[in-house]
Amino acid sequence: MSIIQNELPDARVLDLFAGSGALGLEALSRGATHADFVELSRRSLNALGANIAALGAAAESTVHRGDALRFVARLDADAYDIAFADPPYGLGLGRRIGESWNESRFSRILMVEHPTREDIPGGDRRVYGDTTISILRV
Repeated sequence: MSIIQNELPDARVLDLFAGSGALGLEALSRGATHADFVELSRRSLNALGANIAALGAAAESTVHRGDALRFVARLDADAYDIAFADPPYGLGLGRRIGESWNESRFSRILMVEHPTREDIPGGDRRVYGDTTISILRV
């Protein structure tokens, strides 16, 4: 989050494969104005809802139950300022989100956490052992 800290104030953020919502909620705590969360798992959606409520972030949050790849396929260019994706490893989903972003540029910045062995074309890469964060910018 510190990599893009200066770009978070007043940003519209998208948290794909949201899980507990940690990325989107952290962005809100650093000044983002709104976060959309996309998650498919019922268990994760329950945790996400509880976390949003516990932090009093309901007014700044929208939760979408659905598949992240299908969600981004419907987005226009620049629909969001910043998008985060932390998909399950081993399924090539990080690469697929990166490809979708390269086609539509649905956000000014896309940050994807993925296994280091998975290649996401373009952008800046920060490697932390077996995990890489790829940062793609318009």
